[in-house]
Amino acid sequence: MKIIGNGRVLTRDASSPWFPDGAVVVDGNEIKDVGSMSSMKEAYPDAEFIDARGGVIMPGFINAHTHIYSGLARGLSIKGNNPRNFYEVLDGTWWAIDRRLTLAGTRASAYATALECIRNGVTTIFDHHASFCEIPGSLFAIKDVLKEMGVRACLCYEVSERDGEEKTEQSLKENEEFITWAIKEDDDMIKAMFGGHALFTISDRTFQKMVEMNGGRTGFHIHVAEGMNDVYDSMEKYGCLPVERLMYNGLLGEKTLLGHCIHLSPGEMDIIKETGTMVVNNPESNMGNAVGCAPVLKMFEKGIKVGMGTDAYTHDMLESLKVFLIIQRHNAGLPSVAWGEDVTMLFENNRKSCEKYFRKPLGILRKGAAADVVVMDYPAFTPFSNENADGHMIFGMEGHDCTMTMIDGKVLYKDREFTLIDRKEKDAFIMEESIKLWGDLNRDR
Repeated sequence: MKIIGNGRVLTRDASSPWFPDGAVVVDGNEIKDVGSMSSMKEAYPDAEFIDARGGVIMPGFINAHTHIYSGLARGLSIKGNNPRNFYEVLDGTWWAIDRRLTLAGTRASAYATALECIRNGVTTIFDHHASFCEIPGSLFAIKDVLKEMGVRACLCYEVSERDGEEKTEQSLKENEEFITWAIKEDDDMIKAMFGGHALFTISDRTFQKMVEMNGGRTGFHIHVAEGMNDVYDSMEKYGCLPVERLMYNGLLGEKTLLGHCIHLSPGEMDIIKETGTMVVNNPESNMGNAVGCAPVLKMFEKGIKVGMGTDAYTHDMLESLKVFLIIQRHNAGLPSVAWGEDVTMLFENNRKSCEKYFRKPLGILRKGAAADVVVMDYPAFTPFSNENADGHMIFGMEGHDCTMTMIDGKVLYKDREFTLIDRKEKDAFIMEESIKLWGDLNRDR
C-alpha cells in the first residue's frame, strides 16, 4: 500500500474535488482512499509514503486520439516534400513514413510514444496505428511494448485502400485478430477498436467488411472530415455526406470514436448526437495541417460528447488544452467562449470515453478508480484552489511539470527519472530505427 501525499489533491470528483493538504492511498492497482494528509496517514500508518513535495496530485491525463507510428518523425525533413494542401501532407509525410515502417520501427515508435506519455503524465491513450510496410503483427508489437512500459491503451489499425487490395486485407485482418485477442485476454490495460482511415480512402465494400469482421464486438475509430477530401469524395461517389455514409454502413454508435470532424453539416451533427457517437478534437494538428477549426462549440450545443486528442502533434495534453481555447476564440471572434468546453473535453469527456472500454474508472481520484496518479511540480505564485485550477492549467501548468507518474499502481516515473526501465537502452534503439527510417525516406544511408 502507498500514500501519495504532502500536496494539493485535485480529484476531478464532484463529491470531494479538492484537498489543499491531501493524500491519495493506493492499494494494488486501485485507489483505496482520498482525503486530508493527516487523516490518510493516521488511517494507514504502515503504507509506503511518496512525498509530492507540495506539488499538485491529480489523475493521469487521457489522450483520446494519437498516432504511435509518428513517433520517429520529430525533427524529420523529407527531401522534396513541400505540401500545399492536406492530401499532400498525408501522401508526402505520413503515408511516406508508414510505408517504410517495419515492425522494428513500429516498436521504436511505441517506445518513443510511451516515454513521452509517461514524462508528460499521460497514463491512457487511444491509438490509431498505420505501418503499411509491415502490417501483420504490428498491433501485437505495440501491445508488447506498452505492456512492458506500463502504459494503458486502446489500439486499432488504420484500414485504408490507398496501397491496394493486399494491404487492405492485411489491415482488416490485423484489426480482427487483435480484437479477438483483446476480448479473450480481457486485460484492463489493453483494449481494442476497429480502425479506419479517412473516408476517401475506404469504399463502401470495405466498410461492410469492417462491420462483418468486427461483428459488433467493439467500436470503430475513424478519421472523419479532417479535410474536404472526405466531403467531395462522399458526394461525388456516394451522393451523401461523410457521416451519412458511416450511418448507412452501420459504423456509428456509442462505442465509435470519430477523429477530427472539422467539415460537418448541421444534419451530420444531428446524426452523431442521435447515435451517441463520440468525437475527438485535435486542435494543434488541425492548425498545423491548415484544415480548419472544428465546430466544437456547435457540437456542444447539440449535446455531442467531444473529447480531446493530439493526433500525435504533441504528447502534452495541457498544450492541447491551451491551444484549443485560442483557436476556438480566434475562429469565433469572441474572447469569452470555449473555456467550459475546453476543460470538459479533457477532464470529463475523455474519462467518459474510457468508460466504454475500461472497467475501472479513469481520469478521477476516488475509491475504486484505477491507480493512475500524477504529481505536477507547479509552485503557483498566485492563489490556487479547485475554483481556479483550470485557469492555472490553461495559462500556467505544462506537461513537463510532471515529476511522478503512476499507472495501474506502479510508479513508472519519479523525480523526473524513469524507475522501471533503462531509458538509455530505449533511446539507443529509437535512435537506431530513426536513422534507418530517415535514410529510407531520403534515400540516404
